[in-house]
Amino acid sequence: MSDPESIPPMGSSSHPFRIISRASSHITETESGYEGAEVTFWFGVNFTGHKYLTSAMSPRNSKTVEELANSLNLHYEDKVRPCIDLVDSLRLLGVEKDLHLPAIAVIGDQSSGKSSVLEALSGVALPRGTGIVTRCPLVLKLKRVEPGVEWSGRLAYQNKVQSLLKPDEVGHAVANAQNSLAGNGKGISHEMITLDIESSKVPDLTLIDLPGIARVATGDQPLDIEKQIKDLIEKFIKRQETISLVVVPANIDIATTEALKMANKVDPFGERTLGILTKPDLVDKGAEETVVSTVCNQVIPLKKGYMIVKCRGQKDINSNLSLAKALQNEKDFFEEHSHFKPLLEEGKATVPLLAERLTKELVEHIGRSLPQLQKQIEQKLEKTAKELRKLGDGVPLEEHEKNNFLIKKIHEFNQILTDVMRAEEDLKNSNTKVFTKIRTEFGTWKSNLDKKSSTLEENLRDEVEEYTKIRRGKELPGFVNYRTFENIVKKHVVELEEPATQLLSDITDIVHICLKDIASDHFEAFPNLLKAAKEPIEDLREQEYEKAKERVKAQFKMEKIVYCQDGIYSWKLESVKKMPEPARFLMRPINADIREMAQHLNAYFKITSERLANQVPLIIQYHMLHQYISKLQTAMMATIGRKNAEKLIQEDSDVARRRKLLKDRLERLKKARLVLSKFVQSAS
Repeated sequence: MSDPESIPPMGSSSHPFRIISRASSHITETESGYEGAEVTFWFGVNFTGHKYLTSAMSPRNSKTVEELANSLNLHYEDKVRPCIDLVDSLRLLGVEKDLHLPAIAVIGDQSSGKSSVLEALSGVALPRGTGIVTRCPLVLKLKRVEPGVEWSGRLAYQNKVQSLLKPDEVGHAVANAQNSLAGNGKGISHEMITLDIESSKVPDLTLIDLPGIARVATGDQPLDIEKQIKDLIEKFIKRQETISLVVVPANIDIATTEALKMANKVDPFGERTLGILTKPDLVDKGAEETVVSTVCNQVIPLKKGYMIVKCRGQKDINSNLSLAKALQNEKDFFEEHSHFKPLLEEGKATVPLLAERLTKELVEHIGRSLPQLQKQIEQKLEKTAKELRKLGDGVPLEEHEKNNFLIKKIHEFNQILTDVMRAEEDLKNSNTKVFTKIRTEFGTWKSNLDKKSSTLEENLRDEVEEYTKIRRGKELPGFVNYRTFENIVKKHVVELEEPATQLLSDITDIVHICLKDIASDHFEAFPNLLKAAKEPIEDLREQEYEKAKERVKAQFKMEKIVYCQDGIYSWKLESVKKMPEPARFLMRPINADIREMAQHLNAYFKITSERLANQVPLIIQYHMLHQYISKLQTAMMATIGRKNAEKLIQEDSDVARRRKLLKDRLERLKKARLVLSKFVQSAS
């Protein structure tokens, strides 16, 4: 049996892999008679992304080793690739137009080594040069395939797709795509480019590469290029669904880098930020411990911490150093460096370990985001379906169907109006029914009348006494002057007319706004039909308002004719007389005629208040709700027989465009829900 200690350590030239798990098992070999043979497995991912399995076991048990190896391989495939494929498939459906997906965004200042890191991870050379190289968001989707499967690439942007057969075609293809989207200058674009790479030498990973931050515009760059780039970066990294991979050169003070400042602004506690230090070979002697402290999370702490890598420099590229050789050089550099070697041993250095860390972070991040993603998709589906229902199916093409379509639209509109009149409307855009608002105003009117009656009760005796002093004739005390009674009644009735007119205006506004909103909502797609509805809405409002106003005025004119049924008046007067005297009148003598007059006035005002509390709302409700809506319905039905009826249902071009967008979104979201549902079921 081979000695487990002979397994090459992590990072050795024989097996450059990172151990993910170790498993031990007791095997019973019945045919050979061996029982209880112990086998130990180390399972990991090497720098190319391959699964790596080794064991310490007798060759006689090699069949069992192979079976367990396959089992671990399947476990890896089941847990890692499906998670990444899920988000990639959602992104391919275009769901990012509607909601944010879990992602890792790569940001950094210019010349931070960001492109070199991405090259090392992807195994392909991306555009390089001075100034801004990445000018559009680049979605880099890496998918590991089995050894022996040929490398393949695919570049997509807007509606264009380009197949790539060799890795060295990538740089030129990406550069052309950027020129197409952002122009041939040095400007940037928010349009996304997607680069799919399938290779046996890449990890399972998806990254979004964003432009490097330029501090000063140079050459033909826009003067506000820094702001443009920062706005683009912030759009991505401010999303809670995005992990920020901040690339910083190891040979500068990380506190001065714009990329880290931007990440800290949107993620102040560093919960979604992972720092990557580059160019460790350029660190000045004596500054190594500062770099080590940074990677060990002791300078600017981040919840996800830091890693450090050494990628190809410009000199390496000029000398045609291959990416594979660069990885070997990186490993040798960290193994031989007295200060940085412990970082390698702790798993915080080299591109292979970075690839493993990023895959792990992305998969875990996707897992945490799934519940919220499901909720957002359901909410968007509901909202989109509602908006689509609001726009309707559009105008039919057949002539005879067009007239039926118009009749249907008007009938539906009139039915909504009937529901409003009956206080049975569907509360889609409001939390309160129209009649509930009207009833509240009527309640306020009644409260004002009660308050007026109560105030009169307190002040009538003073008023009658004052009035009597001025206008009393030859009559002896105790004789009630009916003319005085009438004059005081008329005076107070007139004071109620203005509040009643204001009540009419308030109710008119409530109904008018409601009808306009219903018309705008129902006929939104048909500007001519909406215009045809708004004309009678405005005209009938004025007509019915004036009629109601005249009726209210007439009511108050009638109220000046002092009248009440004898039985009703006598009963009310008796009830008033039985009421206790106000305390302030018990302290001074009151003439019998004044007391009598005040009691009569109090009784009559109670009757008047009760009458106005019902009569004024009835007048307003009749004209501003029932008559207004009924006549509007008649006016709308009259439009059907017009000669230009077909023009009424000419659809707004913007509405047709919106309907198509909503249908596309609905289809996307339904597919996304299905994909997500299948994933959750398979994972459970």
